[in-house]
Amino acid sequence: MKRLTLVLLIAGWSAAGFAQTSGKPAAAESKSEGERSGLEAWKWANFLILAGGLGYLIRKNAGPFFAARGKKIQQDMLDAQEMRADAERRAADVDRRLANLEKEIASLKAESQAEAKAETERSMQHTASEIAKIRAHAEREIVAAGKAARMDLKRYSAELAVQLAEQKISAHMTGEAQDNLVQGFVHDLKHPAS
Repeated sequence: MKRLTLVLLIAGWSAAGFAQTSGKPAAAESKSEGERSGLEAWKWANFLILAGGLGYLIRKNAGPFFAARGKKIQQDMLDAQEMRADAERRAADVDRRLANLEKEIASLKAESQAEAKAETERSMQHTASEIAKIRAHAEREIVAAGKAARMDLKRYSAELAVQLAEQKISAHMTGEAQDNLVQGFVHDLKHPAS
């Protein structure tokens, strides 16, 4: 703050000196050559003081400013290099993945074919198991149907035998034979065999 005040004071003093020299009437211009060179010297002195003050301020403030700016630019360059290296790593990773893509596709195809083959085998085993179960069930049903058919056949043949026996008995049974049978039955009832 002090330096800024000093610079403004010097700049104001220099401007005031310049105004004094330029604000004189035309009669003063006719002064001697010595006065003119003295005024000229003051102008140059004011200019040098102003230029020196400005140079000092510029050198004092511009150095750190440009150093900070240079550091910022260097940091930005380092960040950009890191980002570029990261992007190149990612690109290399993508290229590597693309190069391995065919291998991965082939691996996936082989894996899916193996799974399909295994699934087909499991399906065939399951189908064979189901066929065996159905065959065993059908055989049991056939055996049961055979037993039922044999029983029906026995029952039918027994019915036929009874009908045939009835027909033979009816054919041979006369009234006299019936009376003999009834009397024999009654006699057996009266005199049981002991």
